[in-house]
Amino acid sequence: MSALPICFIFQGTQMPPATARDRRNFERPDMANTVLLNNIEHQNLRVIPGYSQAFGDGVNQTAVYPTEFAEAQRDYPILFRKDDQGKYQAVVILGLDRDENLFLTDQGWQARHVPAVHQRGPFLIGFQDQDVDGEVRREPVIYVDLDNPRVSQTDGLPLFLQHGGSAPYLQHVSRVLQALRAGVDMNEAMFAAFEAAGLIEPAELDIRLDEHTVYKVPGVYSINEDALAALEGEALEQLHKSGFLRHAIYAAGSLSNINRLIDLKNRKRAAEVQTATG
Repeated sequence: MSALPICFIFQGTQMPPATARDRRNFERPDMANTVLLNNIEHQNLRVIPGYSQAFGDGVNQTAVYPTEFAEAQRDYPILFRKDDQGKYQAVVILGLDRDENLFLTDQGWQARHVPAVHQRGPFLIGFQDQDVDGEVRREPVIYVDLDNPRVSQTDGLPLFLQHGGSAPYLQHVSRVLQALRAGVDMNEAMFAAFEAAGLIEPAELDIRLDEHTVYKVPGVYSINEDALAALEGEALEQLHKSGFLRHAIYAAGSLSNINRLIDLKNRKRAAEVQTATG
């Protein structure tokens, strides 16, 4: 008689916030050492690039936003979770055990796309009242968490050029933060369009590594592929006009990446067995 399979319940690692306070609020956070970035006080500030457990990248799921669906769907399964207010948030699954990121190795993050909330490093976006052509406007600005382990005075990449101006790394971070801001702004409309089209369904996700080991991922939702394929007429036209038809296709197609997760997990298990047996 074969052994019964062992069933593991997926326990999600807390997702890093995308914005200054949480993933829906760009206002400056109530953090003791998060300050407005400027080229006077922070002229010599540097940031250590790359990804590691020490930098907080050892998570088994992380938030993604509509502006990165096209890139994210090449590497990760995209699923949806609901928060306490019943609002949806897209997440990608990175690992199966707590604090496990199967894409994170000693050589860095091994994927074509790194989710934007990790690319941003120690930086957050906020807003500040500024005088623009005689009119006071809320303009986006960058904050930096000086307590973040990536931040250094001696190691890493400079943020500012010697004689003024943003260094290439800070220019990259600025683009990432702009994409995050745009993605957060699109989130609510995207999920409203999905719901109006009847595309979101609870996902019964059992990830089977072998005949003995199964991981269950509770509390997630996905795009119903049959409902997506059956869309026609006004419903299809409305989803297309909203600009979110392609996002539904990206999310639905991304679920094939579960097979990649299984492969990465089984490689890790085999390596652990080999190490344990010498």
